[in-house]
Amino acid sequence: MATLEIDRDAAAKPSTSRSVDLKLEVVVIPVSDVDRAKAFYARLGWRLDADFASGDDWRVIQFTPPGSACSVIFGKNVTAAAPGSARGLYLIVSDLEAARNDLLSRGIAVSEPFHGAGDVHAGPDEPYLFGSVRVSGADPKRGSYSSFASFSDPDGNGWLFQEVTTRLPGRIAADDTTFASQTDLAAALRRASVAHGEHEKRTGGHDENWADWYADYIVREQAGQELPT
Repeated sequence: MATLEIDRDAAAKPSTSRSVDLKLEVVVIPVSDVDRAKAFYARLGWRLDADFASGDDWRVIQFTPPGSACSVIFGKNVTAAAPGSARGLYLIVSDLEAARNDLLSRGIAVSEPFHGAGDVHAGPDEPYLFGSVRVSGADPKRGSYSSFASFSDPDGNGWLFQEVTTRLPGRIAADDTTFASQTDLAAALRRASVAHGEHEKRTGGHDENWADWYADYIVREQAGQELPT
């Protein structure tokens, strides 16, 4: 089966012009029952930031997913969009199975892992970033950006987990290595540990400078650079 190849050369050309920072911080999602939606997003374990109302005509609720710099807002008279019409809302995770298991433990229905059918972009499934064909199971090569799972809120607003472990070149500067949560850092350390084990097998001995090797691996991985061997 063919697999989707990302044009990393094209992706490695960040803009050189920059005047002001533009931080995407809020996505508004349309719901029909505000209290039902509030209960659902609280059940996900997301942080409740606000619940403001003005009489019976206006109400706004804000939740933030763990480790996210962007929040979601819903309520009454905050959007003219039809309830359930927000689709393709992506939650980036470093461990797809851990993210799925967390939702399942909370009683939330979430799809099995899936990946794309290579360079096929038309089919019977609900469209997502890689097309309209969902092949069962995580990406066989476990390539970054290539494994997904989906779930919906009570109105049908559609969310997807996308597993990203190594960013495309140019997305993150090597001197700006950061982690949104303890979970993401722990996952990066586990991946470095596995890679370092292979490194020691190749060199045939214990690496006294393992901490430096780990640090180099983690920084390179997040910046999308060639990994140490």
